[in-house]
Amino acid sequence: MGLLTRRPDVSQDEFRRHWREVHGPLVARLPSLQSYHQNHVVDDRQLAIDHARGSWSIDGISELWFDSDDDMKTALSSDEYKEVARDHQLLVGPTALITAVQNVVVPVDLSAEPLVKLISILTRKPGLTPEQFKEEWWGFHAEAVSKFPNLMGYAQNLVTGRSAGIGQPASYEAIPIDGVVELWFRSVTDIEAAFHSRAANVSQMHALSFISEITTFLVETHQVVSAGMSRKSNA
Repeated sequence: MGLLTRRPDVSQDEFRRHWREVHGPLVARLPSLQSYHQNHVVDDRQLAIDHARGSWSIDGISELWFDSDDDMKTALSSDEYKEVARDHQLLVGPTALITAVQNVVVPVDLSAEPLVKLISILTRKPGLTPEQFKEEWWGFHAEAVSKFPNLMGYAQNLVTGRSAGIGQPASYEAIPIDGVVELWFRSVTDIEAAFHSRAANVSQMHALSFISEITTFLVETHQVVSAGMSRKSNA
């Protein structure tokens, strides 16, 4: 996953157009890539989430799926990736890259499209180990959030690695992210209703015990490559 901030000399409209129409097709050519989604940030309000917000300010979040770490490393050392990297510099400034393992708690109900998607960046409380964070998040908290009314999908992405660029490992202090949440609803109204529900009261009280910051973004998702999609169509 990449947390992307556009270059100061690139307008928001140009960033979105270039990312989708130029950069996306380049990334789609990477070998062993199973899926690739672009999440364009359209709103950075916390909406109804009652929690301290972090300082993240980004324009997009990319998601690339591989079957293994070896497949990912092969893709990032390929000739195709060299083109991606060159184009990346024309569009994006500071970038935080994370590797994560995904836990799908509630599969997305695609029959209900169009849906709106909420992505949240989580930072664990000081003094808590990554193992303790995972236990709380993938345990009681996952079950509590799964009971939200109007919830159409819920995935947890547990961070396992961080870098400021390919081949540039970053410390936790530089990229203090422990998890990335993906939630799908039918509308913003449903999001606000869900976070004012009894189930949200339970989950947010629990969140206070292990999460220091929650930084939320409403995104518009473009599925450039989806599982099972013909690679030829994205060339």
